[in-house]
Amino acid sequence: MLKQLKYLSVKDWLLVLVSCVFIVSNVYCELEIPEYMSKIITIIKSNGTINDILLNGVYMLSFAVVSVFSVIIAKFLAARIAVGFSKNLRSRVYNKVISFSQAEIKHFSTPSLITRTTNDVVQVQMFVAMGLTALVKAPVMAVMAIVKIVNTNISWTLATICAVGIIAITITLIVFIALPRFKRIQTLTDNLNKVSREGLTGARVVRAFNAEEYQEQKFEKANKEITDNHLFISKTMSLMDPTMTIVMSGLPLAIYIIGAILIFNVSGTNPIMAEFEKLTIFANMSVFSSYAIQVIMSFIVLISIFIMLPRAQVSARRINEILETENSIQDGKGEEKPIKVGEVQFVNVGFKYPEAEEYVLHDISFKAEKGQVVAFIGSTGSGKSTLINLVPRIYDATEGQVIVDGVNVKDYTIEQLNDKIGYVAQKAILFSGTVKSNVTLGEKGGLKPNAEEIDEALDISQSAFVQNLDGGVDATIHQGGKNVSGGQKQRLSIARALARKPEILIFDDSFSALDYKTDKNLRAALREKTADTTCLIVAQRIGTIKNADKIIVLDKGHIVGEGTHDELMQSCKVYKEIALSQLSKEELKNA
Repeated sequence: MLKQLKYLSVKDWLLVLVSCVFIVSNVYCELEIPEYMSKIITIIKSNGTINDILLNGVYMLSFAVVSVFSVIIAKFLAARIAVGFSKNLRSRVYNKVISFSQAEIKHFSTPSLITRTTNDVVQVQMFVAMGLTALVKAPVMAVMAIVKIVNTNISWTLATICAVGIIAITITLIVFIALPRFKRIQTLTDNLNKVSREGLTGARVVRAFNAEEYQEQKFEKANKEITDNHLFISKTMSLMDPTMTIVMSGLPLAIYIIGAILIFNVSGTNPIMAEFEKLTIFANMSVFSSYAIQVIMSFIVLISIFIMLPRAQVSARRINEILETENSIQDGKGEEKPIKVGEVQFVNVGFKYPEAEEYVLHDISFKAEKGQVVAFIGSTGSGKSTLINLVPRIYDATEGQVIVDGVNVKDYTIEQLNDKIGYVAQKAILFSGTVKSNVTLGEKGGLKPNAEEIDEALDISQSAFVQNLDGGVDATIHQGGKNVSGGQKQRLSIARALARKPEILIFDDSFSALDYKTDKNLRAALREKTADTTCLIVAQRIGTIKNADKIIVLDKGHIVGEGTHDELMQSCKVYKEIALSQLSKEELKNA
C-alpha cells in the first residue's frame, strides 16, 4: 500500500497537508466545546449573570461552526485526493496492461486484469478517501482527549481503559477470523468476472446448444462462493455493532454512577464548600464523559480503518503485481536508417512459450524479399501462427534472429517496428465507433490515413458493402463488430492494415471467413495494388496460397518443404496430402 503513495503528485501532497490542518482544527474545536459546557454549568450554579452564560454559549457555537466547516473542507479535500489518486493509478495500470505482450496477458488472465483495473482500484480509493481523515483525526483526537482527562479521577480513567480494552479485544478477534476471507474476495471476484464474461460473449453458442442451465449452474457456483464469503465476513463484522453499542452506552453510565458515588460521599463542615465541590465533580463528570466518548470513538474509527486495510492491501498488492511486472518485450535502441526495405528473414529461429519445456518451432530459416508473397501452410498446431507472430514481436524468438530490413527486430523500438507492419490477426477485431475510426485506427509516423487512402483500402479489401451501410464510412460499428458478419469483420480488418501502407503485410489466417470468390478477388487486388509490399500469409486453403511466390510447409514446428506450388506438389509429401485433401487434381490445375 505504501508503494502506491509515490504516485501522489506534489499538488496532492500539498492538499494532504492542508487537509491535515483542517482535521487538527476540527479536533481542537470539538475538544474545546466540553470545556465551555463545564464553565456554563459552573456559572449557573454560582449564580453568574446571563451575559456570562451567553458569552460562553457564543464561544461554544463558534467552535461548533468552525468544527463543522473544518470537517467539511477536510473530507472534500480527502475525496478529491482519493479520486485524483485513483484516476492516475487506473491510468498507470491500464497503460501498463496495454504495453504487455501476450505472455504477460496470459499470466494474469483477461478477467483478472479487468478486475484489477476496476474493482481493486476502487478498494484502494475508498481506503484513501476514508483513511486520510480517519488516520489523522483518530490518533490526534485520542491523544488530545487523553491529555485532557489524564489528571482527573482515577476511577473514571480505569472505566475508560476497560471500555477501550473490550473494543480492542473484540475487534482483534474479528480481524483474526475475517482476515483470511478478505484475502479471498478479490480472487473470487476474478472468477465471477471470468464466468460472467464467458456467458455474455458466448451467449449465441449457449442458446444454440440449449446450455443455459449449464451456464447458470456455473455462474451460480461462482456467485455462491463469493456470496458465502461476503456473508461470513458480514456475520463476523456484525458482532461489532452490539459491542460498540454496549460500550458506548455503558461507559457514560459507569462514569455517571462513579460520579454519583463521589458526589454522595462529599462531606464537610462548610455547606457552601461542599456544594461547590459537588458542583465541581458534576462539571468534571460531564466534561470527562464527553472526552471519554471521544477517546472511544477515536479507537473505533481507527480500528475500523484497520479492518478495511486487509482488503485494501490485497487490492494494492494485486495492482503492484501489474505495475512491477517487467515486460518480456522491451524496446530496442532504435534504427534510423534500415539497410533494406520490406525484407524479412528468419535465421535459425527456435521458439518455446514462456514456462514451456518443449519448443514449438525448430531451426526456422527463410527469406522474404521485397514485394514477394510468402505463404505458410501446415496442419493444425504446426506452428504457423506462432512463426508469423515473431515478426511484430507479439512474442520474441527464443533462439536465432528475426530480421526485418536487415535489422534484428529486437533492435527496433516497438513503435518503429509497428510502423513498418500491417497486421491482420487470426481473429478479426473491431472496436466500437465507426467504419472510418476502425480503418484509421492508430497512426503511422504520426499521420492517419486520409479519405483517399481509406477508400483505396476498402476497395482492395473488397469492402464494397460499406457503401450500403447507413452513413457509409461513418456507419456505426458496435463493440466487437457485433452488427457486421464474420466476413465483413475480416475485410474491415484487412482494410485497416492496408490503410497504413506498410512495408510488410502479415495475414494470420485472415481469409478463412471469406467466400472463394471474394478470396480470389482480394488476392488479385493485393497482387495488383500492393506489388511493392511484402506479404506473409498464413492460410489453410490451398487456393489462397497457390500463386504465392514462395510457400513454406510446416510440420510439428519444422520446415518440411519450401518452394512454389508446382515444386512442392512434386517434392513435398505433406503439402501434396494437404492439397489433395482439399481439391482434386483437376481443381488444383484450375484453381
